[in-house]
Amino acid sequence: MSGQARPAMIRFRKNASPRLSASEARRQGEVSRLAFLLLGRERAIAFLNDDHAELGGRPLDLAIASEAGYAGVEAELARLTLREASQR
Repeated sequence: MSGQARPAMIRFRKNASPRLSASEARRQGEVSRLAFLLLGRERAIAFLNDDHAELGGRPLDLAIASEAGYAGVEAELARLTLREASQR
């Protein structure tokens, strides 16, 4: 390898955040899928990641944290879509 540059080593850093449990991952997937179906991609991403005053936090965090949080986010999604449907 004389005269040739050695390839750089690739280093991976470990993610400092804890992994989700199976039930947390299931709730995350289900609430994401539901939001995408009801709101479309862009609005779902905004809804899930922005603080939501009526819910008291970020919907994605609340849904992941507990079944009750998931139910609250699911109910809010239903309210949003029903309200929009009635305005058409």
